Amino acid sequence: MKYASIAAAVVGVLLILFLIFALWLASFVMTGDRQTLSEAEQWQSERYDTSFYNDLEHSDYTVESFDGYELHVRLLRCPEHSGKYVIISHGYTDNRMGSLKYAKMYIAMGFNCVIYDLRGHGLNKPTFTTYGVREGQDIYELVKDTRKRYSDIELLGLHGESLGAGSTVTSLKYKPEVDFAVADCGFSDIYNVLCEGYRNAGAPLFLVDVADFGARLRYRYPIKEMRPIDSLDENEIPVLFIHGADDAFILPKNSEDMAKRTKGYKELHIIDGAGHAESILNKPDEYAEIVTDFLNKVTQ
Repeated sequence: MKYASIAAAVVGVLLILFLIFALWLASFVMTGDRQTLSEAEQWQSERYDTSFYNDLEHSDYTVESFDGYELHVRLLRCPEHSGKYVIISHGYTDNRMGSLKYAKMYIAMGFNCVIYDLRGHGLNKPTFTTYGVREGQDIYELVKDTRKRYSDIELLGLHGESLGAGSTVTSLKYKPEVDFAVADCGFSDIYNVLCEGYRNAGAPLFLVDVADFGARLRYRYPIKEMRPIDSLDENEIPVLFIHGADDAFILPKNSEDMAKRTKGYKELHIIDGAGHAESILNKPDEYAEIVTDFLNKVTQ
């Protein structure tokens, strides 16, 4: 009986330690350190010319999402009056300043740019990331707000990078009133991305399942159900998928699989020599040409 009690106590301690570890691992996966606006702006300015941003007319506001969560938003006005708008979604741990590299291109194309902090990022209230689940709903609410807020809209599109791309793709299941979507280095599901990351780090893959278990307990959002690709089965909004050929973080296969899955018009462009989220930085002219050609096809 004595040894049985000791064994039971050991098992109990091990279970408690496992639960603590699972909850911590879920938190690690879903609440990474976020950049401040100034940190993100500095990172951008060190890699390309952001001076265009300083002269743009802009306005700041907040948008209440489906669950009452407030998103901080900034509209960047095109210098020439235009009825074209695009909502740009940044990557994980970044903020609205990470959207400037795309805003620069769209401003040159005559678009007004709606940039914002994704849930849990930038000036928004801290919270965990659901890799598109809640964030896709946020984009849907942003689309509705943009339509209501700006009466001169002639064309409205979405553009996302990494987490922003996954969230953009996820938003399509709600059938937002947009004319196009661009998904740059997005993930088809976050589970495969975590597995690849753990594999590259030499960590056992079962840890991804442990993180999923912890996420179910702590946040009530299973990692295995964070699957933007499942939003494409009935999608008829034209989608442009772009991915760096050398992306070792989110493999190009993610975009390839999503391009095969979507029901509507789609294009897939793999950019040689570009790593994760580097396509527009490495080959800005080619990138702009791809986007321009796509828009000419789907918005005429």
